[in-house]
Amino acid sequence: MKYELNTTEPGTVFSHFWSTCVGAGRAFEGLRTEWQQQLEMTVADCGFRYIRFHGLLCDEMSLFHYDNGTVSYNYAYIDMLFDRLLQIGIRPFVEFGFMPRDLASGEATQFWWKGNITPPMDYTIWADMLAALAAHWIGRYGVEEVSSWYFEIWNEPNLRAFWTGTKSEYFHLYEVSVKALKSVCSSLRVGGPATSNFVPDDRFEGETEDYSKHRTHLVEDLQTLKWRGVWLQDFLEFCRNRKLPLDFISAHPYPTDFALDGQQTENGKGCMKGRSRHSGSVKDDILWIRQLLTGCGYPGLEIHLTEWSSSPTSRDCSHDYLPAAVYIVKSCIDCIGLTDSLSYWVFTDIFEEAGPGPEAFHGGFGLLTMQGIKKPSYLAYHFLNRLGHKLLQRSDYHAITKDASGKLTGIFYNYPLEMTSAVPIAGYPNHTAAEIIQSTGSAVSIHLNLTGLCPDTHFSLETLDVTHGNATTLWKEFGCPKNLTREQCCQLSAFTGKLKTQTFVSDHTGSLQLHLVLEPWNIVFLSETGC
Repeated sequence: MKYELNTTEPGTVFSHFWSTCVGAGRAFEGLRTEWQQQLEMTVADCGFRYIRFHGLLCDEMSLFHYDNGTVSYNYAYIDMLFDRLLQIGIRPFVEFGFMPRDLASGEATQFWWKGNITPPMDYTIWADMLAALAAHWIGRYGVEEVSSWYFEIWNEPNLRAFWTGTKSEYFHLYEVSVKALKSVCSSLRVGGPATSNFVPDDRFEGETEDYSKHRTHLVEDLQTLKWRGVWLQDFLEFCRNRKLPLDFISAHPYPTDFALDGQQTENGKGCMKGRSRHSGSVKDDILWIRQLLTGCGYPGLEIHLTEWSSSPTSRDCSHDYLPAAVYIVKSCIDCIGLTDSLSYWVFTDIFEEAGPGPEAFHGGFGLLTMQGIKKPSYLAYHFLNRLGHKLLQRSDYHAITKDASGKLTGIFYNYPLEMTSAVPIAGYPNHTAAEIIQSTGSAVSIHLNLTGLCPDTHFSLETLDVTHGNATTLWKEFGCPKNLTREQCCQLSAFTGKLKTQTFVSDHTGSLQLHLVLEPWNIVFLSETGC
């Protein structure tokens, strides 16, 4: 691949939408010291500006109490968490869920930590609770600050695993919620429906999921199907017809034929085989949303993809290896200018939906292990955060940018052509499958001729590959211990910082010729370091 670039070109301004938001497991985990320390490091390195998590309204946060007809609120734990978030320098992307037990209409729960997933027994009391919370936050942090947050109503209500009600009941929940929040302050930004994920059939056309209408298991090639978002058109039409405020639309574009753990096996109601869609499916999904918004009379509405990863399972060994990192970079570069956020799920493996992680490298969603060891995916976001905000050149293998001072930065990556799908799932504990994926593909040669530089401009190249910065390589040398010693944690953390580095200098004419051989699943970062 040969590219020419005159670096004096002005470039096109773009936003780092990938840094808008990042996910975390649940609110209660955020009260832990290690979680907070890891988040502080992540914000500093990766530039995330908002954080979204489940469980804000669950009983362990002790907010809502209802006794003999009397409602009371205890804001202490929420205050501790939100105070610390703002101190770290990250704002809440508030997800209102799940249901406090005293307000729940049923007993159904989800996850190891048993979040109640039933509708409220009284929608007025629910609305009053949200209004009280909003008023409390405004009193504590000020209207200007709270108006800069986002408020999302529930999580993935199209899935019976997260909402035992119907589509119409969720729409009613949104209506009473947005009215309650806007009654406190009209500038609060409220949206939904946070559905997951995209489907190619009519399973969600009714009030609840119809398993008999699943179609993905009937085809060999998922790409032959036409995928679309869930409930989004109905939700937009509901808001328009009811004249309800809507500040953003949200969805979860996981690139798979299933939406959560447990669905990827035959269940007698239709089946999802645990397969991945094509490698560019997230871009397709965003373009579908943009077209829908225009057609429904909402052009320009903010799009927030509030959960996303290479798969929706917290036991996918591929999350710990290089391919996950390259998939992140590819998807983010592909989607420049198309969305307001693409929120990675999640920043840390201190995450307990299926219970605590069984070992250090268990394929958790996190950019960091439970011990705070940086995975390749973490380094991918660190590289992306260091890009400038003016795009000079982009291809399927690289992007060159310029920062406010005029210095160049660039990222090169090889998502091999042999891998036509998003990163396949390597179910825990199958690390061998993840390593096979990591060994798949061919190298790519990149020739880049930069002109218009000052003479003797210095550049640095940092390479993330199998033997540089990839913690699982050293972990394997240790014998893949389930429990790490303190010394092993220190060594692994140090290893993630030891990238391969090279330096280059432009010639007397201000030109620099780079010849890079990108091995499959490698990432290389270019930065101008001075004259």
